[in-house]
Amino acid sequence: MTNQTAMQYFEWYLPSDGQHWNNLADDAQHLADLGISHVWMPPAFKATNKDDVGYGVYDLFDLGEFDQKGTVRTKYGLKEEYLNAINQLKNVGIIPMADVVLNHKAAADKLETFYVVEVDPEDRTKVISEPFEIEGWTHFTFDGRQKAYNDFEWHWYHFNGTDFDAKRNKKVASILSKVTTKVGQTTTWLTMRMVTLTTLCMLT
Repeated sequence: MTNQTAMQYFEWYLPSDGQHWNNLADDAQHLADLGISHVWMPPAFKATNKDDVGYGVYDLFDLGEFDQKGTVRTKYGLKEEYLNAINQLKNVGIIPMADVVLNHKAAADKLETFYVVEVDPEDRTKVISEPFEIEGWTHFTFDGRQKAYNDFEWHWYHFNGTDFDAKRNKKVASILSKVTTKVGQTTTWLTMRMVTLTTLCMLT
């Protein structure tokens, strides 16, 4: 079996100059010469702003293509530059790996009103309040993308937890409570610990 070497080609404090994908494309042959077989690329989708490392996920369908959150590019560059970096890695025999974060959502577009119960911030399995109403940033409309690629909009009922009540302007660790929906169905949202789910996908 041939030994393989993966490289994480980013770190938290990279310059926010939009040049990372171009730098990676230019570095592809050098990495191959060093014996790198796989490159772990940072999250490529639109985050909370142009300086976000990528884990404050806003829109999974915007890879630096649409004017959203005050920027077209991500911290790392534009969609076409991302695709070019992938192709340059493949051309020299390196397998690119995409960092896809599926359970982070941030910087919603609109407020919604719904019921929650407060939980112990040290143990989110422990409920410490009766249900109460809050306003939360949970409605994602992605107006800048104008439904390109996908027309799904996120609402409060797609989430099981939030950490801020805009109605009271207060941080609060809470989970969505037992509520009656508009069609009269009762839904219970489970109390659960929030864990980071990061998937590394081979871009073949």
